[in-house]
Amino acid sequence: MHDGKSVKSAPLSEWQAFHAANPDLKAIDAFIIDVNGALSGKRLEAADGNKLYEDGAQFSASALVADCRGLGHNAGGLGKADGDPDGNAFPLAGTLCRSPWASTPTAQVLCQMLDVHHAKEHWFDPRVILRDVVAQCRAAGLNPVVACELEFYLIDPRRADNGAISVGTPPGRSAPRRAGNLSLEAVEDNAVFLTRVNEAAHLQGLPVCGCVAEYGVGQYEVNLRHLDDPLLAADQAVLLKRLIKGVARSMGMEATFMAKPFMPQPGNGLHIHVSIVDDKGKNRFGAEGGETLLRQGIAGMQAMLYDSFALFAPNFNAQRRYLGLFVPTSRDWGNNNRSVAFRVPAAHGQARRVEHRVAGADASPHLVMAAILAGLLHGIKHKLTATEPVDGRASEGGDAEFPGDLIVALDRLESGKLLSQYIPAEFLKVFCQTKRGEYMELIEEIFPQEYDFYA
Repeated sequence: MHDGKSVKSAPLSEWQAFHAANPDLKAIDAFIIDVNGALSGKRLEAADGNKLYEDGAQFSASALVADCRGLGHNAGGLGKADGDPDGNAFPLAGTLCRSPWASTPTAQVLCQMLDVHHAKEHWFDPRVILRDVVAQCRAAGLNPVVACELEFYLIDPRRADNGAISVGTPPGRSAPRRAGNLSLEAVEDNAVFLTRVNEAAHLQGLPVCGCVAEYGVGQYEVNLRHLDDPLLAADQAVLLKRLIKGVARSMGMEATFMAKPFMPQPGNGLHIHVSIVDDKGKNRFGAEGGETLLRQGIAGMQAMLYDSFALFAPNFNAQRRYLGLFVPTSRDWGNNNRSVAFRVPAAHGQARRVEHRVAGADASPHLVMAAILAGLLHGIKHKLTATEPVDGRASEGGDAEFPGDLIVALDRLESGKLLSQYIPAEFLKVFCQTKRGEYMELIEEIFPQEYDFYA
């Protein structure tokens, strides 16, 4: 039996004031965040905004544990064995804003899915999972500060006959620019798009703080500022992905956060920077004794890495990303070294931090962050000892334990004993059942290359 906490939703006055200031609104998108970091919900008429804030929006509660297509697999008996009951999605305060890319005047609001009878949160909600890990950190005297970096490709909305995607062609060019990493020319090629992303982020209160062209042709990275609220930071990472996709679509393009959309090119990562501060906001990693704390935190992340790997690479395609450049396949860490899993940037004092470089951009920011913070807490609480830092390129080929197969990673996530000390084992089991079901449906169809290999 799970006794969820009662949750207070946003007041009706928030919607009424917003609607009065935005009388042109035609619709409002009310959504929750699922285990894939994707959004599920309903588009309502703006005239029904009062009803949404007073009574919520009812839809299947098992949407929280659906696969990447929004389909359920009866994981943990949720969605089939239980009769697929509705939950009630209530708006969260401070998340109401306009969607400036929408073709008609539309607002959006992030919701918390509650039990329809008791107005309590669901134990299988990834936001609840992260919130509870953060609470464990704070109870141990650790106040995490985090920041997310998201990589993506701008692609052509047209598909090839076999469904494959291709890099989009910037306006005014006959082909994508084959520019190098950090190319300002590549940034300028899509300057209008990137400017609209910044403008939309400012309007929505998302703290975007920079964009760079990445190694891949048509690949970019957008960064969010450091926050002392990991739950808010994860929410903002999900909302930024929605924003980037929405702006791209409004301009006749698409954006993909697929972990490995093109085999010859680099994959898309979700890099998370993490530090801890004291009660006055001073970075403890940069203070006296901070190096010991930092190394203990890294040691905990090392110990937790392979137990957590299926959260970092949660699907068949995500595993392909580890075949590429600067993608870690070992527990190594190092100073100012992008080839390792845990990079300590060349920063000191208030900026001292660890960059966790393992997760793909298509992973759930909430579950990735929960696993990272669980590792940090575990290492510091038990005063673990990290390996020696790596100078130069990390070892090729990965550790012998590296779970380079989705099913192996899922088995380890479900059977591991470390992560389940911080994230409920029942939730991890439900996640694994969902992802196994997704995988089995994927391989029901024959891949074209199988004919070349086996026919």
